[in-house]
Amino acid sequence: MHIVFLPGSGGAAEFWHPLGALLPSAWRKTYLSWPGLGNQPHDPAVNGFDDLDRLVTQKIDGPTAIIAQSMGGVVGIRAALKHPEQITHLVLVATSGGLDLSDMMLEEWRGPYLSAFPNSKKWITTERPDHAADIPNIACPTLLIWGDNDAISPPSVGERLTALIKESTLRIIAGGDHDLGKERAREIAPLVIDHVTKIRQRDART
Repeated sequence: MHIVFLPGSGGAAEFWHPLGALLPSAWRKTYLSWPGLGNQPHDPAVNGFDDLDRLVTQKIDGPTAIIAQSMGGVVGIRAALKHPEQITHLVLVATSGGLDLSDMMLEEWRGPYLSAFPNSKKWITTERPDHAADIPNIACPTLLIWGDNDAISPPSVGERLTALIKESTLRIIAGGDHDLGKERAREIAPLVIDHVTKIRQRDART
């Protein structure tokens, strides 16, 4: 099994290292970072979501599971829609998924983000892809993990995505905030292992 980890707008591959260390050693793991986001070095060739799509596509060399946090979940959904025969399953953590959430009272993250990462490329705060019409076409089983103490992406966002993705399961982590993918890795790891293992067993029978 090949797992590709996608970080959020902080851009650091290290975000997922605690979870990856708890997953089976036999699973091949690829950790991506996002050039120009957070404190990551800039790459003049990376200036938007289409360029992040390209970075992910370069790592898909067969059946692949994607584990993605926050903004990375938008990229993960785009990959699942573009490569349905290769993306076997998704794990989405605290992401908008490319939905218009303007009707929800969510904590604004863009101002604090630019204050924390003044050298980050600004496209991340202005480019807002809308995939609401396409998300129901996701073909792979999807595990959604949310924390009930996340003001940026509360469980109501996960519920909205669950309603759109045909084969999906939502798990709520009590007390989890927006960084639960890293901070609550020990609680999340069994959920991920169970999700991927069940799918692999089902596929083996077909």
